Amino acid sequence: MSVMHKIKKSALPQWIFHVAFRVMGLLPRKKKTVFFESFHAKQYSDSPRAIYEYMRKHRPEYRLVWSIDKRSTELFERHGVPYVKRFTPKWFMEFPRAKYWVNNVRLPGWMPKPPGTIYVQTWHGTPLKKLGLDIETVHMPGTDTDNYRRNFLSESSKWDFLVSPNAYSTNIFKRAFGFKGEVIESGYPRNDLLTNFAESDVRTVRKALGIPDGKKVMLYAPTWRDHDFYEKGKYKFEFQFDLKKWKDQFSDEWVLLTRMHYLIAENFDFSGCDGAVIDVSHYPDIRELYITSDLLITDYSSVFFDYSVLGRPIVFYMYDLDQYRDQLRGFYFAIEEEAPGPIVRTERELFDVIRNIGRLQPEKSEAYRKFQKTFTSLEDGHAAERVVNAFLGS
Repeated sequence: MSVMHKIKKSALPQWIFHVAFRVMGLLPRKKKTVFFESFHAKQYSDSPRAIYEYMRKHRPEYRLVWSIDKRSTELFERHGVPYVKRFTPKWFMEFPRAKYWVNNVRLPGWMPKPPGTIYVQTWHGTPLKKLGLDIETVHMPGTDTDNYRRNFLSESSKWDFLVSPNAYSTNIFKRAFGFKGEVIESGYPRNDLLTNFAESDVRTVRKALGIPDGKKVMLYAPTWRDHDFYEKGKYKFEFQFDLKKWKDQFSDEWVLLTRMHYLIAENFDFSGCDGAVIDVSHYPDIRELYITSDLLITDYSSVFFDYSVLGRPIVFYMYDLDQYRDQLRGFYFAIEEEAPGPIVRTERELFDVIRNIGRLQPEKSEAYRKFQKTFTSLEDGHAAERVVNAFLGS
């Protein structure tokens, strides 16, 4: 092992970063500067993007900047978004002095919040599976239950505002995050698009993905499993249905978009599927995939809460339901009773539901209507406006 590699693996860089960050944070705030991050600075997406785009249009007096991972430079260049690369000298000069931070996941533990900074945490999903302090036993690599809880409390103590999509989530977030600050119960800014999009937006996405005219679209978006991993931050995933069978049975009518969770490390090869299956795991914004899809297939991911805003069919492929519910995470409510769509556990059941998808008719489903009333009643296209007005104090 080289000397440089040993240094990088040691605690020294974090200590240097921490000291530099703390020193710069003692300088006066730049009162009109807002820094954004999404999913560890790797994406231009989610509620931080929606808030950024709202402020760019309606609050032009503010300087809006993204903190980004150096590997994401091309993405932000393509969107014409102003950015500073994380952990560069310029970033250390800028980020600790910004008056506002907007983020949707936890920041590195060594990073203190400077005095006078306002940290807006949007989080990234309505919870089905247990979160934070509510997880009884942590199965994730690189930590244990006590450390995980301690780190979560350290992080949440830095938040000034926490965005919540509904009253159900507010109650859970306060407890699970040990959060004592102000909750903005607004709906999710990221979901504003789901009520504000036009058909031309759908056509643009279909063209970009190469979806043939006349083909229907199903989106498969599963989550990660805490116990199934290669290393910290890199989780395994194996398809639990045969893609060749899917292609043989459904590709005349459908295109399958596969969207893996950002923590899943696999690189799937769909070259034998002749365009019937398209990997959209790295597509910049999942909201555009929602509006383009006629059907969602998922499991325990929070995507189904967002997708239900559209009132379109949802199928839950929960092949490991008993293990996930009883051993890995636990749920906040009985999904078997309240799901806004059928739960299937085998490939055969999944394919049967797809084959008879016309029978679902969510617009006539009492369960779907009740689900929307509980979880998406605030999703009216103005969540970003409410959030911005709340943290700017006007």
